[in-house]
Amino acid sequence: MLILAATPIGNLGDASARLIDALTTATVIATEDTRTTIHLMRALGIENRPRLIAIHEHNETEKAAELVELARDTDVLVLSDAGMPAISDPGFPLVAAAAVAGVRVTALPGPSAVLTALAISGLPTDRFTFEGFLPRKGRVAYFADLAREQRTMVFFESPNRLAAALADLVVALGPDRRVVVCRELTKFFEEVKRGTASELAEWAAGGVKGEIVVLVGGAAAAASDLPTGIARVLELVEEGTRLRDASVEVADATGLSRRDLYEGALELRGSRQRSRDASAD
Repeated sequence: MLILAATPIGNLGDASARLIDALTTATVIATEDTRTTIHLMRALGIENRPRLIAIHEHNETEKAAELVELARDTDVLVLSDAGMPAISDPGFPLVAAAAVAGVRVTALPGPSAVLTALAISGLPTDRFTFEGFLPRKGRVAYFADLAREQRTMVFFESPNRLAAALADLVVALGPDRRVVVCRELTKFFEEVKRGTASELAEWAAGGVKGEIVVLVGGAAAAASDLPTGIARVLELVEEGTRLRDASVEVADATGLSRRDLYEGALELRGSRQRSRDASAD
């Protein structure tokens, strides 16, 4: 069978007893980087010398059939460089092929950058979506497509592209969207930065190092109808937002017409003003 095993994402002490036992007894290991696996086994004091087969984004599809057939007769331990295989790491095509072929797949659970970051972020954890690595290009449009997503969103990003990605997030989702950046999780220099999108974009502009997880708060619940949307527009106006900008913000969050929101808010504001003027008389 295939055995997917989670490896430490930073702190070697997070290696589970089951992982250590699996590494000690494995005869075949399919791994993202054989050098990383050798280093891990040495660090854990494991002297086992299994057959190591490299699987990565460039060869995994080709290797899947071979490994599935191998797993019919023996256990094949599957590892990524860190965390759980198949989660933004090699493993998914292999598991999919095993499922089709009727080969058993199991997992040794353990460290996960996604769940660790989510748990300590301070953002809602009851509903969330993992979006994987951010695209290198077209990020503004990518974020804009997620503008109405109400669940907490989790992303991976390179430290070298973090500042640009957060700047694009500000453009697409606004400067006040709640954002958390987790850096070097479980390591000595672990850091969690919380704030608005604009605050974290400014922080990241100074340069950031290490493994990065970005979490973005979900959009506010959509207004159920036009009157509710108009009322929300006027709330934003009272907080200092220009009427046109407030109409755009509510339209993006709810799917309501910007024009209907703008004209409705303008009319309602005028009606309220006329009522106040009449009361004063």
